[in-house]
Amino acid sequence: MEVAELKKSHKLLREWNYEWTPLDRGYTDKTLYINLSDNEIKEKPVPALMKEKFIGGKGYGLRLLWDATKPDTKWDDPENEINISSGPIGGITQYSGTGKSICVSISPQTDIPVDSNVGGFFGPFLKFSGFDAIEIQGKAEKDVVIFIDGVNHRIEINEAPYFEAHDSHVLGELLTEMYADDEKDKKNIGIISSGIAADYSLIGMLNFTFYDNKRKLVRLKQAGRGGIGTVFRNKKIKAIVCKIPGVKGNLNNVVDMEAIMERGRRFNKEMRELDDSQCQMRAIGTAHLTHIMNDYDLLPVHNFKFGSHEDAIKIHANEWKARFTQGIPDGCWIGCNMACAKGVDNYLLRTGPYAGSKVIVDGPEYESTSSLGSIMGIFNPDFTIETNFYCDTYGICTISWGTLVGFIMECYENGILNEERTGGLKLNFGNADAAMELLHQLARGEGFGLIAGQGVRKMKQIFAEKGWGEAGFMQDIGMENKGLEYSQYVSKESLAQQGGYAMTNKGPQHDEAWLIFMDMVNNQIPTFEKKAEALHYFPMFRTWFGLMGLCKLPWNDVEPENNAQTSEPAKVPEHVDNYVTIYKAVTGKEFDKKELIRMSERVYNFQRIFNIRRGYGLRKHDAQPYRAAGPVTAEEYESRAERYDKQLKELVGYDPEGKTTQEKMVAMRAYREDRYEQLLDAVYERRGWTKNGVPKIEHLKNLGMDLPEVIDVVKNLQ
Repeated sequence: MEVAELKKSHKLLREWNYEWTPLDRGYTDKTLYINLSDNEIKEKPVPALMKEKFIGGKGYGLRLLWDATKPDTKWDDPENEINISSGPIGGITQYSGTGKSICVSISPQTDIPVDSNVGGFFGPFLKFSGFDAIEIQGKAEKDVVIFIDGVNHRIEINEAPYFEAHDSHVLGELLTEMYADDEKDKKNIGIISSGIAADYSLIGMLNFTFYDNKRKLVRLKQAGRGGIGTVFRNKKIKAIVCKIPGVKGNLNNVVDMEAIMERGRRFNKEMRELDDSQCQMRAIGTAHLTHIMNDYDLLPVHNFKFGSHEDAIKIHANEWKARFTQGIPDGCWIGCNMACAKGVDNYLLRTGPYAGSKVIVDGPEYESTSSLGSIMGIFNPDFTIETNFYCDTYGICTISWGTLVGFIMECYENGILNEERTGGLKLNFGNADAAMELLHQLARGEGFGLIAGQGVRKMKQIFAEKGWGEAGFMQDIGMENKGLEYSQYVSKESLAQQGGYAMTNKGPQHDEAWLIFMDMVNNQIPTFEKKAEALHYFPMFRTWFGLMGLCKLPWNDVEPENNAQTSEPAKVPEHVDNYVTIYKAVTGKEFDKKELIRMSERVYNFQRIFNIRRGYGLRKHDAQPYRAAGPVTAEEYESRAERYDKQLKELVGYDPEGKTTQEKMVAMRAYREDRYEQLLDAVYERRGWTKNGVPKIEHLKNLGMDLPEVIDVVKNLQ
């Protein structure tokens, strides 16, 4: 069917016209509310208090979700929302990394609010269309496409035909063609979609398009964590399309454009002169980390049992560099000179419904090189690339998928699973064919793939209830916290990183606090107090990126030449000053690096209390699976026996001579679990929380987050 004919098959359910006003200092001060149960569309003003306390991005998403839901709202209740917002800095084109959107919803995996950041065009385009955020509630009866027409200033809800494509790489191209006036207009369209596997799982993610003007292709970036794509499909949303007249000049209407441009020129100079000798982001993107993690025993191998493998040379950064198309400005937002959104062009697929097709594969990024490879004991770049493509187009989080398959494979090798229980799949470590088939099963909504798609936490429950395995062992090896699968760093030798994972509000994700090198490699934070300070500062600093619409990579993936000589090189002070300057230049407000942290603390503490409101957010919910801290099995211990024996003798005061591996493991576990409890105490104190992890009322007052509804949640928990 021709695109024009397909567009005619869309049935208009509701149309709503609005009055567009220019942005002022990075804000529209309006949000777009859509309820799909009755097709209500309306504009809501942003209250002054919300703007002051919650700033934008993640803050707006959390505030809107709090107001829209009850403490017992389930992820699949109509009243659950998907909220998407950029932030006051989001959308400027004169400094790199300003195209982020932050998506917020009640997670199907964790039952608490999840926030997931993503690149692509939609967030800035939504703001240029006239709205600081979109708030989607309710459920449609049949699949719908929401169209935000920022050219003619109207919103449409259209029923989509049943025969229209679902998978994101097809749907993105199709809808871009459908809504663009001509070839040049394609760059003015941003689309959100998920994929067919999100219909059958709890780990669905959202794809955000960006138009690659060099390749003349629609490409994808992912809001991967927490199952927001599952919520999206549960609401019967096929896609959200946003179209604007174009990007030019000063659409954010900032106060001091020259200050922003000056910092942008400075950063671009660093990229040109230093990137090749630092992280090679323009050539390899985040995949440059793969062999570095292996060299430091941090690459997850065989479900995080090991941190390195002799076959890791097969997935060395140079292997990815050879596959990525070079010399193309791979930015997922206009004006970003980090150009780290690498891609494999004309990749010939070998399996699945698109076998024989040549496609562009976006990535893989570092997380996918390990989650879709080493964690399964598979060291084959072609497997990783093809799995990456199918996870993306099917709408599945690559991090969760890799971690849960690693768990499945260890269960298989321990007899918890077998061919009878997996429907004939031999899911042992290294079995690439079975791992690929498992993903395709999920997309077809059949077989053991449906069980896999429930995630690690649900699988632990299912396997224990069926009597297949011992619950304690599965708890130890199941790499999830709060219901969210771990991202791809082995944290055994970094106590601070253990906290950086398990103390997160949403579940273990590296975007909050990545402290392995500070802690383990450089030994910059040796005491509990220093670790606690790092676990205060860095989560708050990184939260700020989510309030602003910023990508964190330009902060520290290229550093000024003199950064190592500064007093706090881990913070990259010059870049912090860049962000302070840019915020002031956009908004005209007085601002400094201390207020940056306080601004984030308000939202961070609010999110913690949101978790508490929902029955979580306490010390027991910050517990970690033991594999995150130490060796669960004799095989693990003995693979690093020299290291562990030395630690027992020097740190624990326990003589390992003549002891069995099991005896040594018991002593090591007691030591490491006690250390983690001490870390919790130190971090909670530094953050102004009780020993049970509850923000203290006095601390909330000092921050200015003592809103009556917030205090009401914690007043009986002090």
